Amino acid sequence: GIAIVMPDTSPRGDGVPNVDSYDLGVGAGFYVDADREPYSTHYKMYTYVTEELPALLESEFSVGKDGLRSISGHSMGGHGALAISLKDPSGWVSVSAFSPICNPTACPWGEKAFKAYLGSLEAGKAHDATELLSGLDEPTKFDDILIDQGKDDEFLTGLQLLPENLTEAAKKVGQGVTLRMQDGFDHSYYFIATFVGDHVAFHGKRLRRKHAEVLARESILPECCIKVGKPIQCNAMVARGAKQPLTLETITVMPPNAGEVRVKVIANALCHTDIYTLDGHDPEGLFPCILGHEAGCVVESVGHGVTSVKPGDHVIPCYTPQCSKTSCIFCQSPKTNL
Repeated sequence: GIAIVMPDTSPRGDGVPNVDSYDLGVGAGFYVDADREPYSTHYKMYTYVTEELPALLESEFSVGKDGLRSISGHSMGGHGALAISLKDPSGWVSVSAFSPICNPTACPWGEKAFKAYLGSLEAGKAHDATELLSGLDEPTKFDDILIDQGKDDEFLTGLQLLPENLTEAAKKVGQGVTLRMQDGFDHSYYFIATFVGDHVAFHGKRLRRKHAEVLARESILPECCIKVGKPIQCNAMVARGAKQPLTLETITVMPPNAGEVRVKVIANALCHTDIYTLDGHDPEGLFPCILGHEAGCVVESVGHGVTSVKPGDHVIPCYTPQCSKTSCIFCQSPKTNL
C-alpha cells in the first residue's frame, strides 16, 4: 500500500508571526528555511519536509524507509515539491505537481515570499525549480516529472505559475517532464480530486520498482547468492497422496538445469487447481508433490540458456507454461493463465 502524508503549509500556533495576506505568513511558508525576522525562528518548512517529517514517519510508522518516498503538491506546494526534489533527487523516488509555481523568482508570489523569508529574490533562486533545472549539465535521475495544469486557471493567465519556463529549461537539459494542460479546469481542489488518481499511480509504479530493488539488494539476494550453484535445503508442506493431510518436511532443491529457474518463495497459497489435485481429481496430478504454484517469488538463480528472467526479478509461477506462440490455445486465451 501507499501512505499519503499531507503536512501543513506553514507553522501555526501562538507566537508564530503572521501578516494579513493569504500569500505570506501562516498558511504560506513557501517551503524555505527563513533567515529573516520575524520569520527565522519558526518558518523552517524546508527542513521540516526534508528532514524532520521523514525521520518522524520512519521512526514512528516505518513509512519511507530505504528512501521509499515520493513528493507532490499543489500551487505553492507544487513549487515546494519540484524545488525540494530537484535540490536533492537522491532523497525522492519520484515527483509530481498540480498547478505549481514553476518559476517563483519570476512571478509576484515568489518575489514577495523570497524577499520576506530570505531577504532577496537572488536568494530564492536556490528554491526555484526552473533555475535549478537551468543550472544542470544533465538530466536528473527522475525518468519523468508529471505536472497537471488547468487551462482556465486564473493564476496561469495571471503569470504566477509559468509552466512554460520550466518545460523550456527541462528541454534544454534533457529532463523528462510531462505537462498535461487540462481543458475546463481552474486552480481549485476539484481539479486535484479529478486527477489525483493518476498521480498516485504515477508514484506507485516508481515506488514499487524501487521497493523491488531494495528487496533484491538488501533482503533476499544476499541470503541466496551464497547458495547459487549449490543444493538448498528448505521446509515445504508436501502432499503425499490424494485427500491426505499435508506434512511439513525438509526438502532439497537442486541448482537449476538448462532452461530452468530456481526461485525463492516469499508468499503463496492454495488455489482451486491445487485443491483439485489434492482431492485426487486431476488426471495429471502426481504424488508426492508440493502445492501452491501461485506464489510471489524472487529469482535466485537461472540455468543455462535462460534469458527471460534474471536473479532478483520478481515473478509469479504459472500452472501452464507461457510459450507465447500464436498457435497455442492457452497463451492466446483471453483468460488469465493463473
